[in-house]
Amino acid sequence: MKINHIVLLTIVGLLTACTNEANIEQKTDVEIENLESLAEETIDEKKIELPSESQTFRDFPWEDNEDFQKELVENETEVLIAGYSTVFEEMTPEEAENIRLAAEAISGKLVQPGEVFSQNEIAGPYTEERGYLEGTGYVNGQAVKDFGGGVCRVATTLYNTAIASDLEIIERHNHSMPVPYVPYGQDAAVAYGYKDFQFKNTSENPLLIWTELIDQRLFMGFYGKEQAPDIQWVHEVLSETETSTEYIKNSELAETEEHVLVRGMDGKVVESILKVKEDDGEEKIIELGRSSYAPLKHVIEIKE
Repeated sequence: MKINHIVLLTIVGLLTACTNEANIEQKTDVEIENLESLAEETIDEKKIELPSESQTFRDFPWEDNEDFQKELVENETEVLIAGYSTVFEEMTPEEAENIRLAAEAISGKLVQPGEVFSQNEIAGPYTEERGYLEGTGYVNGQAVKDFGGGVCRVATTLYNTAIASDLEIIERHNHSMPVPYVPYGQDAAVAYGYKDFQFKNTSENPLLIWTELIDQRLFMGFYGKEQAPDIQWVHEVLSETETSTEYIKNSELAETEEHVLVRGMDGKVVESILKVKEDDGEEKIIELGRSSYAPLKHVIEIKE
């Protein structure tokens, strides 16, 4: 059964809002097909086992890439400090292209000791002139237009990789509502001009970033001289707000038919800390602060 295209684009924005504006313009079938092909790289082509959920990761698809190997040698960054893979169950072709563009801008970036890395500085601004596409967003109950929808997923992957690498976080903002691709407290939102993600290279050596989008998964690795210590996230739920359900009418559905457009998530306030196991066996505790999320509604399509 066909779903109203404009309604569906608006609902997808509930899951993907990153900045103030988003797009509900229809694309042609040819445009959508071309965009989808940008994110379609198969397991056979890359010869890796794709993770089913977001997690720390070490078996990357670029190990035999000549450009990657050349960068490792030239920059003396042969050791994988830490890596992460963020898995997206739902992603529009426009979001895939925006993620690919931002990842391409970041991949190969060398961060010197003491240097602060900024996603907005390297990958932004997220404008049409830079090749970013319009996506859908949901801000304060309104569907709005946005170039670069999806780049928050890059910021989220950077955040988790930086944390796994035991680096100092300079700036990080959580989303106003929970996102389904990482646990509460592990997301990062960016909006050019007022929300950025930044980390500092607190190691004594240069750090090389390498990242690639493959089959709805964003892989990222930080490379340097030493592997990071063992890191454990701990999230304490301080409060929880149950989500609600919104029904949207669709005359094309059968009387008893329902179509789930958005799987809602409860709102939560979480306090996050890190447990870092040092080489000498001692445990270091790092407080990351609170992340507050409003509930994300269930949205279900029903017969009129």
